Amino acid sequence: MASANVHEFTESNFSAEVLNSDKPVLVDFWAEWCMPCRMLTPTIEKIAESFVGKAKVGKVNTDDSREISVKYGINAIPTVILFNKGQVVQKFTGLQQEAVYAGALTSLTGK
Repeated sequence: MASANVHEFTESNFSAEVLNSDKPVLVDFWAEWCMPCRMLTPTIEKIAESFVGKAKVGKVNTDDSREISVKYGINAIPTVILFNKGQVVQKFTGLQQEAVYAGALTSLTGK
């Protein structure tokens, strides 16, 4: 991970880190070979920095964590899912502007 504020979610820690989180969690489903995913990385890093202490932001590598990807119906990447209290709140497919993710998180955190 390029940023200290961006968590790496895997099949072994997804339940504890995302589903059982006491804060909203923004999860970027990506793959190393996906150019749009790479283009989204700076946006995800900015969001992570902006919401430190208010929300958790991280990434799931779809090649390494296929079960999670299938469970959440990831059939195009990048896909970003916002979780709150273990539930999917919102799903974004494709590249989005930083303000879209920030707005969704702000609606849950009140930041």
